[in-house]
Amino acid sequence: MFLIIGVVLAVLWLGGFVMFHTAGFLIHILLILALISIVFHFLRGRTRTI
Repeated sequence: MFLIIGVVLAVLWLGGFVMFHTAGFLIHILLILALISIVFHFLRGRTRTI
């Protein structure tokens, strides 16, 4: 789940960076959230559901 959120946020960041170059601060916040989400996904590892 966190990997999907990270990928979506990274795509939004890239799209926002290309389309809305003037909103740099908010776009970089999206990048930071995406990186945190991806790192959290790999640190948490795979959990088993029964």
